[in-house]
Amino acid sequence: MATLGDYCLNKIFGSYRRDKIWRPLSDEKGDDVDNLREAFNALRSGKFVLIFDSDSREAETDMMIASEHVTYESIRTLRKEAGGLICTTVPAEVWKKLDLPFLAELFAESYSKHPVLKVLAPNDLPYDTKSAFSLTINHRRTFTGIPDADRALTIMEFSKLGSGLNGLDPDLAREEFGKNFRAPGHVFLLNSQQGMLNDRRGHTELSSALLKMGGMFPSATICEMMGDDGKALTKDKAQDYARRYGLNYLEGAEIIEAWQGSKWSQ
Repeated sequence: MATLGDYCLNKIFGSYRRDKIWRPLSDEKGDDVDNLREAFNALRSGKFVLIFDSDSREAETDMMIASEHVTYESIRTLRKEAGGLICTTVPAEVWKKLDLPFLAELFAESYSKHPVLKVLAPNDLPYDTKSAFSLTINHRRTFTGIPDADRALTIMEFSKLGSGLNGLDPDLAREEFGKNFRAPGHVFLLNSQQGMLNDRRGHTELSSALLKMGGMFPSATICEMMGDDGKALTKDKAQDYARRYGLNYLEGAEIIEAWQGSKWSQ
C-alpha cells in the first residue's frame, strides 16, 4: 500500500502540495492512523468512503467522494446505493470569494418582502444550530441538469473552478462563475464553516476536513445512506455495506481527533 509520503498530488491541484498532507504526531493509535491513511488513498483514487457523524448528532452515514473525481457513474452510485440528497461541499475560501450565501441568511434578508420565510426559519433544528445549505446550481452546458451526466458535469466543473481561484480577483472569479453556471439548479451546495471542524461537526465539515488533511481540494460530494424501512440506514447496516464492498468506514470522532492534532485546527 502506498504511504502518504509516496503520493504525488495531481498537477491540476498543484496548490495542495505534499507539505499540506496530514501526518500523525505518533502511531500510538495505529488502527485509527491506518484507517485514515487508507481513506486518503481511496479518495485520491476516486473511490467512496463512508462517514458516520455521531450518535448524538444526526446518527447518519454519508457516502462521500472527492468532487474532483466525480463521474456520472459515481452520481448513479450515490443515487441508487445511498439514496439521500446529493450535495457538494464548498470550502470557506471559495464560497467567500464567489459570494455564495447561506440560504437561511438569504431568506432572512427577504423577511420583509416575503414574510412567510420568517415563519419557515430553521430555528428548531434538532441536531445543529445552523444549516450549511447554500445555492443550487447547474453548469450552463447541461440541459435539465438532473441526469447523472449533467450533475457530474456541474460538480466536476465547479471543483475545477474552485481549485483554481487562488490569487484570482473576486470580481473576476464571480464573473467566471456566472459565465459557466446558472442558479437555481440541481446540485445542492453546502458551505463549510471557516474553521471546519473547529466550528461545526456535520458531514459537510467532516468530509471537507478529511479531504484537506489528505492534501486534496476540500470539496466533497456526499449523500446520506437510506434504509428500506423509511429511515436512515442504521450504523450496523452501513458498516456491513462497507465490509461487503471493501469501502473505508470512518467514525466522525476519528476525523475530529485527527483534525485536532493537526496544524489546521490551530
